[in-house]
Amino acid sequence: MVKPLPAWLRYVILGICAVTLLALFSGEISDSDFWWTLKSGQYIAHNHKLPSPDPFSFTTAMAHDAYPGESVVRQFNLTFEWLAQLIFYGTYSMAGFGGIVLLRALLLSSCCALIGAIAWMRCGGLYRSLAAAFGAASVLAIFFTYDRSYLFTYLFLALTLAILEWRRRLWLLPVIAIVWANCHGGFFLQWIAVGAYCLEAAWLRYRRKPQANERALWITLAACVVASGINPNGYRVLQVLYYFRRSFLQSKLLEWQSPPLLPPSVFSALLFAGAAVLIWRFRRVRLADWLLFAAFAAAALMAQRNMFLVAFWAPVVLVTYVPWNRALPALAHYSAALAACLLLALAVSRGAFQFRVAEWRFPAGAADFLLTHHVTSRMFNTYELGGYLMWRLYPEERVFIDGRALSESVFGDYARILYNHSSSDGLPSGPEVLDRYNIQTIVMNTFEYAEGLVYNLAPSLWDQDSKWKLVYNDPQALIFMREPPPGVQPIPNNTVFSHMEDECAVHLQHEPKVLLCARSLGLVFARIHDSTRELKWLNYYLSQPHVKDPQAEAAYSQLFAPQKR
Repeated sequence: MVKPLPAWLRYVILGICAVTLLALFSGEISDSDFWWTLKSGQYIAHNHKLPSPDPFSFTTAMAHDAYPGESVVRQFNLTFEWLAQLIFYGTYSMAGFGGIVLLRALLLSSCCALIGAIAWMRCGGLYRSLAAAFGAASVLAIFFTYDRSYLFTYLFLALTLAILEWRRRLWLLPVIAIVWANCHGGFFLQWIAVGAYCLEAAWLRYRRKPQANERALWITLAACVVASGINPNGYRVLQVLYYFRRSFLQSKLLEWQSPPLLPPSVFSALLFAGAAVLIWRFRRVRLADWLLFAAFAAAALMAQRNMFLVAFWAPVVLVTYVPWNRALPALAHYSAALAACLLLALAVSRGAFQFRVAEWRFPAGAADFLLTHHVTSRMFNTYELGGYLMWRLYPEERVFIDGRALSESVFGDYARILYNHSSSDGLPSGPEVLDRYNIQTIVMNTFEYAEGLVYNLAPSLWDQDSKWKLVYNDPQALIFMREPPPGVQPIPNNTVFSHMEDECAVHLQHEPKVLLCARSLGLVFARIHDSTRELKWLNYYLSQPHVKDPQAEAAYSQLFAPQKR
């Protein structure tokens, strides 16, 4: 006879798993968009008003609408997540950056715990429930450990689904709707979740299997829709989503692009496994599960930012409909506890409980330089540095652009400057656009790491006769100025190339799998005929796992055929 799981061992396993979830989600702060979220919360707290019109970027007021409705999108982006911004800033004020990391870990761990609770209500099995929780965590920990307002959408959606599954305390859902609608624009997901359960109840009534709380579900849906409208933008989120699909700028952001299904990932594995199980067990599948999985999968396939939806519901589908009636031997329970300990140890070894900022990623030194020398002239900055510079420099200095993506016309000008476009296409050249904005200071990094793009602006300024003077350099940023501050001696502009090497080296130290900056460096040095450094970087790139790359391989081979150069 198999002995039941001892109560103390159950609590030990649950405790270890809870700590493991916290460990998975407690990495250092590394998201560039976190900083403008924090600064917006500070602005709201100190000024008692929303940051509209935009106080942080001088270009926002200069922008014109690139498509009908862009001004609607801009106003929405400035105001739709005010409560989440205030919560982040309040957390920072009380507990510093460590508090922010802990808040993120608690929010994401709670989401996974709620998914596990739904699985428990479905199957009553401890290990299947834990499997569902960690199935959700496997996607969230890879793609969504950022300190942004969408964390509240994750929590509130998981809480909504748990309440609907529990079928008690439905009155909480409209209360959640009010808070949710002021934290993030994903609040309409609650309508989909409650609507799926309402349609299931209507279907069961049609089949003469009415549920006792069917009327309460429909009343709850109506109350949630009404409550959601209590926010600065009402129901404008649906209109904004329509405009997003027409926006060139949004289409260039990775989070709005469709996720790759190959090579296989935990996301695609959950997606395909969930779909397969629904088809396999279609006669037993609840209508709500069909509706939720179909809606969530469709949304996830449209944009990478929606992949979490599959992580929420595919694990529930799997534990609900994959049959498992086999009793486990006593040894299996102790093995499960050991496995939980090993998983925790693995999470810690990969950088858990880092209650700090990833200083290597942000231009702290450049911000210190600008503040020390009281630089207030108009500044051009790279997109990924904008949020941090906003946090550190406002109100003394305002940024050119940042991750809020407020203006498509400004983004177009930004690209012309950043990639040093010529005027051969009939549009102003990069230098002409700099002059048009009266830019006196440039603060920039030199790579877009995901695609390995080189920001051509910095290499184009290396000429000693350039009217731009390099006044600051560290691995995180360069600062060029037309007129250096009093007492500051310019650095030789050809230091730019050493900076690019240092910047890429720091990046590779922390994110060695994202190595296209090494490839780009090799090709840059090939263009300026610096064969020693070309060999160094191409050799590094080609010695690491990479996709087939004929251009880099040809450039590398050419180094050993000097007669052809």
